[in-house]
Amino acid sequence: MKRIYVDMDGVLADIAKQHAIYKKIFPTQPYLQSQYGFFLDMDPIKDSIKAVKQLMSHFDVWILTAPSWKNPMCLAEKNMWIRKHFGIEFTEKIIMSSDKSLCKGDYLIDDNKEGRGQDKFEGELILFGSEQFPDWNKVYKYLFDKF
Repeated sequence: MKRIYVDMDGVLADIAKQHAIYKKIFPTQPYLQSQYGFFLDMDPIKDSIKAVKQLMSHFDVWILTAPSWKNPMCLAEKNMWIRKHFGIEFTEKIIMSSDKSLCKGDYLIDDNKEGRGQDKFEGELILFGSEQFPDWNKVYKYLFDKF
């Protein structure tokens, strides 16, 4: 079974929207992600939950996310976000790493080409939000066609 890693911030969870909301609440805070609740309260990106749940029936799907070291609650909040949207069982499939190239797999769905080892990932990088993969419908169709 092929393995897919899915980034969380900007791929599953709408970090840009959360950043805009927190900027209004904490206008002088330079590290908005350091605020309690920042990661826990993010909205899902359109179709992300549905698409990942569908992929789970055909692929070995894992969450591969880089933690924010400016927020000591980040790890717990990301875990709780996954629990809320995918169930407690899926929390066993969360990997938090600052270097995504350490993980072995076939696909990495990420919104960045580099910065956290994405450019050194051994499998195929699916650049979420790019012209080729602007949304979850395109990502799902591409991966399903590979199945």
